[in-house]
Amino acid sequence: MKKELYIFFTALSFFTRIPVPKWAVHHPDYLKLSTRYFPLIGILVGSIGAGVYYGATFFLPNEIAILLSIISTIYTTGAFHEDGFADVCDGFGGGWAKDKILLIMKDSRLGTYGTIGLIAILAIKYSALTHLNPLILPWIIIAGHSSSRFIATTLIYTHPYVRDTNDAKAKPTATSMSSQSLFISMCFGLLPFLVFDNYWIFLTLIPMYLSKMFLAAKFKKWIGGQTGDCAGAVQQLSEVVFYLSLLILLSWISI
Repeated sequence: MKKELYIFFTALSFFTRIPVPKWAVHHPDYLKLSTRYFPLIGILVGSIGAGVYYGATFFLPNEIAILLSIISTIYTTGAFHEDGFADVCDGFGGGWAKDKILLIMKDSRLGTYGTIGLIAILAIKYSALTHLNPLILPWIIIAGHSSSRFIATTLIYTHPYVRDTNDAKAKPTATSMSSQSLFISMCFGLLPFLVFDNYWIFLTLIPMYLSKMFLAAKFKKWIGGQTGDCAGAVQQLSEVVFYLSLLILLSWISI
């Protein structure tokens, strides 16, 4: 149990800016195992965003509350996943071979493709959230963050890590995932779905996973697998797909 607690704190310190206890032990092997708690981190990050949204609605218009919610989650993670998404946009937009794509993705500078990609995905995320029911929006935000992180872990499970782990310029990341960790990730990722009255919400997992398969096919074709940036890109895309899928689903049924 103590080891699992250490693994969780490793995930918390790696994926967010939330401080962890000083007595928490860190070990390189814990990073590989920490992916099982990736969706649980999503629940925490989503809860912060949901809390900011709920509190802001007492004083501000709904649209501004949503914007503050998005900003709060970006601040909590240090734009960790947004940075990965932007790197993927730059790498696959400007690269023409595996080595070139990986080189661009390592570059800390933001390029044209990354800038456009970030603006586009944040705009879609904001617009989608403004059209969802404000009464259940806090739960939607939490579910979006947890489930999208579960989808991201499936990429780590199905595709090999392709970057040299000894490369000092490479971002530290989990390189593989066991079936047991994937199951734990799924449990945490889908837990917020149980809050909703209608279990049709689970249908959103279909387009979410299809979006992962779309990106995974590109990753496999051009670089032969995945990197931490690729997982971040999957998380960002599948989160937006979750909100868009809910919009379509809610036009047919009540959740």
